[in-house]
Amino acid sequence: MSAPRRDDLLGELFRNPLDPGYAAAAARRGDSPPPKYGRWLTAVAMLAIGLLLAVAYHQVVAAAPSTTKARDDLVADVRSRQRTSDDLQRRAAELRAKVDQARDEALADGDSATRLRNLAAGTGTGKVTGDGVAVRLIDAPPQVDPVTGKTQEENLGLVLDRDLQDIANSLWQEGAEAVAVNGQRLTATSTIRAAGGVILVDFKPVTSPYEVTAIGPPDITDRFNGSSTAKRFKRYVEEYRMQFSVRKRTNLTLAGAAEPPLKYARTPSPTPSGGPTR
Repeated sequence: MSAPRRDDLLGELFRNPLDPGYAAAAARRGDSPPPKYGRWLTAVAMLAIGLLLAVAYHQVVAAAPSTTKARDDLVADVRSRQRTSDDLQRRAAELRAKVDQARDEALADGDSATRLRNLAAGTGTGKVTGDGVAVRLIDAPPQVDPVTGKTQEENLGLVLDRDLQDIANSLWQEGAEAVAVNGQRLTATSTIRAAGGVILVDFKPVTSPYEVTAIGPPDITDRFNGSSTAKRFKRYVEEYRMQFSVRKRTNLTLAGAAEPPLKYARTPSPTPSGGPTR
């Protein structure tokens, strides 16, 4: 008896792809139709699902205009309040300049005006000019997944509030006499905090690129470059693609910070003539 040819086996496989036993079992199941109540339950379930999807779609479409309008109104309100705040800050700066001018004119005959200016420069409430350093930080670009091509949610190269704190503290340690972050002058009571993904310097938002400027001794640039803080941020450049640079600057001008609110004051009582002063 001769063996079956290979082309005959392939032809039979294509003509009857199902195993005979499997085909017979499938045919037996097909002989008896499913119960009528099963078809009714399937139809009712499909109708309920369709109804729920239609209601959900209608609610989403109906709520979209109101949601968009609420968001637009909120954005417009924030921008309006920001403009009002900026106008008030400019007005306060103008009035502060007039007060300083009137004070200097009233004290022009003595050394009190010079002493007050030096105290204001030292506390951060007076404008200062000099040579120093500028430290610039820029957020790393978003990471892209090489497999999916989507942007990853976590970005380890973002500049954080503690990064600006570390740089400012390091500059003070290296002899800085005045420090500012994006033009916001730092004082003994200044705060650098994060709120909702935004960095606030004395409750004023600052955004990337961040620049920390400082006026100090002639070698402050070299001293900061050799600090452990600068070396750490240089590693961040290699590992997380954060941008970090240090440049020497001449003729820097740092504006004064707003004067802190007066907590309490007391008028000194007059001292009797000849009596001791306390």
